[in-house]
Amino acid sequence: MLTQLSRLSVEADGRYAKTEELQFFKSYYQSLDDRLRTYEKVRAAAEEIVTNTEAEMRNIDPTIFMGASGDYSERWRKDITNQIRYAAAAMLFNEHEYLKQGFLIWFKTIVNSYKFEKTCKLTFKVMPEVVKKMLAPEEAALYCQILGIHQIVLT
Repeated sequence: MLTQLSRLSVEADGRYAKTEELQFFKSYYQSLDDRLRTYEKVRAAAEEIVTNTEAEMRNIDPTIFMGASGDYSERWRKDITNQIRYAAAAMLFNEHEYLKQGFLIWFKTIVNSYKFEKTCKLTFKVMPEVVKKMLAPEEAALYCQILGIHQIVLT
């Protein structure tokens, strides 16, 4: 939304915006109630999403958070909490590209440098399933769309 608004302000400078250029407003506002409701639910459930995702991951692979320097689950919790928050904001503002080109590209360098690819892959395999159990189907679909971007970029 914000990127599209910024682009429109540049493209329509000195003239009225065309009807088709304004279409994104209608689309965004039609989904605003769903986005707000989903954002608020994710915000309220973020800690539980992290806890449940971690538990599921440990069920699948008890050594998933073990690295050369020991257990890094605390670092993972902090990172994934930030990921959940950034994903919620991207979903709220409909800013998929900004999320992908900004935060996720940067975070991918962290994942690669610490060799967290396996953990990241499992996180974004498990987390959408956890989210689907905690949100209404339409809310989960909206939020999991963003988690899918995380999965694509980070794995």
